[in-house]
Amino acid sequence: QVQLAESGGGLVQAGGSLRLSCAASGRTVSSYTTAWFRQGPGKEREMVARIARITWRGDSTYYVDSVKGRFTISRDNIKNTVYLQMNSLKPEDTAVYYCAADASNIGRRYSEYAYWGQGTQVTVSS
Repeated sequence: QVQLAESGGGLVQAGGSLRLSCAASGRTVSSYTTAWFRQGPGKEREMVARIARITWRGDSTYYVDSVKGRFTISRDNIKNTVYLQMNSLKPEDTAVYYCAADASNIGRRYSEYAYWGQGTQVTVSS
């Protein structure tokens, strides 16, 4: 099975940028669909972005409407790492961000993902 470890969170002012990293170990991350979820205070966990496993024939990436044009998900197969580049950050982006992976599913619900990292806090000040 794959193990995931997030890093890169922190405190940033509105309009700033952060890059989150999800380092995978144990398995090749490209064989998994990998997603970034976030959970803000008092909110449900939501998918922010997803990059499909390398064998998927459909659209490889997905973004929730609220981050389209600001966030970019990418994968480095050599480093076995998935990234989330976050630009033009807003206070409403404040949340704990989780990396998740699944070998079979490609959906948007957190229940469809079998493997999770521990999360990294992102705080955007106004």
